[in-house]
Amino acid sequence: MKAAVLHETKTPLQIEEVVVAKPAAHEVLIRTQAVGVCRSDLHFVDGTYSTPLPAIPGHEAAGVVEAVGSEVRTVKVGDHVVTCLSAFCGHCEFCVTGRMFLCIDQSTKRAKSAPPRLSFKGSRWRPGKPVNQMLNLSAYAEMMLIHEHACVAIDRDMPLDRAALIGCAVTTGAGAVFNSTDVTPGETVCVVGCGGIGLAAVNAAKIAGAGKIIAVDPVAEKRAIATKLGATHTVDSNSETAVAEVVDISKGGVHHAIEAVGRPQSAATTVKVLRRGGTATILGMLPTDQVASLSAIDLLSGKRLQGGLMGSNRFPVDIPRLVDFYQRGLLDLDTIIAERMPLENINHAFDELRKGDATRSVITFD
Repeated sequence: MKAAVLHETKTPLQIEEVVVAKPAAHEVLIRTQAVGVCRSDLHFVDGTYSTPLPAIPGHEAAGVVEAVGSEVRTVKVGDHVVTCLSAFCGHCEFCVTGRMFLCIDQSTKRAKSAPPRLSFKGSRWRPGKPVNQMLNLSAYAEMMLIHEHACVAIDRDMPLDRAALIGCAVTTGAGAVFNSTDVTPGETVCVVGCGGIGLAAVNAAKIAGAGKIIAVDPVAEKRAIATKLGATHTVDSNSETAVAEVVDISKGGVHHAIEAVGRPQSAATTVKVLRRGGTATILGMLPTDQVASLSAIDLLSGKRLQGGLMGSNRFPVDIPRLVDFYQRGLLDLDTIIAERMPLENINHAFDELRKGDATRSVITFD
């Protein structure tokens, strides 16, 4: 199969021929139909976060089940599925206490002593050399071989190019509203960053019945999209008065502020726009040497700072519900997609992401 392989950080991905193994007992082989280009992948490509190389990135995907292992009971051949990087074992402390998104049990991966799921085929690299699987998925490839607890079946009428976005951007952004922050109807919400995740958070805040929804981003076009998705107000984050504008619009600060960029200044803005007792939720992948914090006065004011890993999801339940939201016209995924392109254009998609102007590009397969 063809796959986009990252050999070294800060270098373009290369389209390679890769061999995918047969499914083991609890594994599922999926023919990839669509995969979103997420900033999280870019962090690994640009070396902000480390991962074993060579590897195939890509984690926001949808496809069709081609084959299943002998013990798989959750999906069957022909099912349309959305994948999710928060693969769960089902028996660790996090899983049995309802926090599956925190599971890091190694049983969802192949043992190091077992043959690899992915390996090189061509003569350019040693045939049979393993290719590392990134974030349990490696979706920039024609096929994915994953643990059965890294995907969920969805309604076959759901368009798979839009379904792919639910695997990360929507699960993370909407999950921050529905799960991590538990927005109450009428409360004020500020979303800092209007990429795919931030726009999903804006849309979810509207679904949740938030009062004022304030979208903060430096790009006018993205602020306009946020308005279409439910933002009642927008603010240019490059403005020196951005924080004051949000505080003024919300009459003293917001109940919930959601950071969806992964930059220290965005995290700082998220904290500054809170009212007394408000909660800041950081979704973006901040550089590992950076710290997000509350001051002593913030703490005395009852403010809270939390992470929101993958929207605190329970994806076997959440993803089908989000699909239903789309099919009923509540969740607008069409507007979030900026462009569709073949796998060969993956490096162009990353270049657009680095510029910061794009919402979501989607790689599609024939």
